[in-house]
Amino acid sequence: MKYIIKLNNKKYEVDVTETDAVLTSVTDAESESSADDVIFEGFAPKTPKLPRGEQVVAPMPGTIISINTSAGARVKAGDVIFILEAMKMENEIVAPTNGTVKQILVNKGDSVDTDAVLAILS
Repeated sequence: MKYIIKLNNKKYEVDVTETDAVLTSVTDAESESSADDVIFEGFAPKTPKLPRGEQVVAPMPGTIISINTSAGARVKAGDVIFILEAMKMENEIVAPTNGTVKQILVNKGDSVDTDAVLAILS
């Protein structure tokens, strides 16, 4: 079966069989499609703009189980600002530098991926 997928002003034509899917063409979305085409429209998620500053990132995937600071708080390099549970172990996430917590981007209980930005320091 052939599918036409519109995504971010591009039109992707995909042939799908029982065992695989093959991308057959990519064109600008303005081109016309036939009445028989099945069209899925959507937009890829945009990368959020982060404020400037030192980023505190997750070194591995896991769950935030504790947030030990708040926005506006002063921290010193090495201060534990998050506890991340990964593989049934608690991992301390520390401030990489001295500074002020500009923004906390996660909540307790959030699942995060490797290199997810947890906080911004200034």
